Amino acid sequence: MQDKRPLYSAGKINERRRNPELAHGDSRHGADNWFRSSATKQYTVTFKNIFEMQLAANVFVPQEPAEQALPALIIGAPIGAVKEQAANLYAIKMAEYGFVTLTFDQSAWGNSNGALRNAIAPTLYAENFSAAVDYLTTLDLVDNRRIGVLAISSAGGFALNALKLEVRIKALATINLIDLGAIARQKRTELGGNVMLNETAQLRTLEIAGQSTSYTQGVPEAIDSNATTIDREFYDFYRTQRGAANTTTHPTRTTFTKLLNFYPLRDLDTITERALLFVTGAQAWSRHFSETAFASVTTSKQLLTVPAAGHVDLYDRTTLIPFETLNQFFTANL
Repeated sequence: MQDKRPLYSAGKINERRRNPELAHGDSRHGADNWFRSSATKQYTVTFKNIFEMQLAANVFVPQEPAEQALPALIIGAPIGAVKEQAANLYAIKMAEYGFVTLTFDQSAWGNSNGALRNAIAPTLYAENFSAAVDYLTTLDLVDNRRIGVLAISSAGGFALNALKLEVRIKALATINLIDLGAIARQKRTELGGNVMLNETAQLRTLEIAGQSTSYTQGVPEAIDSNATTIDREFYDFYRTQRGAANTTTHPTRTTFTKLLNFYPLRDLDTITERALLFVTGAQAWSRHFSETAFASVTTSKQLLTVPAAGHVDLYDRTTLIPFETLNQFFTANL
């Protein structure tokens, strides 16, 4: 009898390799989410945030021993993703340049602690970047004065909020930044009135009384001719061999409204004495977020537009991702 269990299930151990049971996906432009390098070493670690919640992480270091402490980068994965999806690729590539790099699962996702799996908690997500800094400062191999963040997609918003409070982060690069708060507020407007809030209130009442947790769609499990261009783009990464891990990407519906109070692109003028690089695809539907953030920042800043690149293209398409530019940026600013 065939196993009919779903391929994606919340809370299961992350896949660390390509799943041959799935469709191949679009491998153009050097798509290589599962990249490995003989020039780096990987360590599996855990650390706790300020609320004593344990986070699961990977640390990558250059294979050759360093004669002095090295600069370090924290790589933030997109919301719904785990560290094995996009973040590890960036971490390994940057470790090849000589950085110590760290990827982690956000609280309640992947292998990190959090009883309500797939919960959305923007303030906690920002705190976890500070927790990663805490951990890196305990490593003899890391130069504590030279720690930066490279944040992919929605992680860019959480990293920007972290940067407003965390002066130990000396430089930030975002890759196709998304403001999830703006997206959630647009959804609320489309639904009208208090429809979203009323649905959330009803669900909370039902779930506290014993009903099973309800999840949003996240990335669809299947697509058809009616699928949007954006859904197709995400499906090709998260639901094929290209980038699928053993997780759902579906947030809980009762915590989705937490994004309504999330404003990562506000108060960017309060970030001083740090450098920022906004990388966006010329064809990315999210491009305006990077351009808006760039215009709002008053400290040292750069905006790089990658020709012919869409949003998810910069998750794993190695011939499109500007690794050398990222190396130059962090080398100059850490």
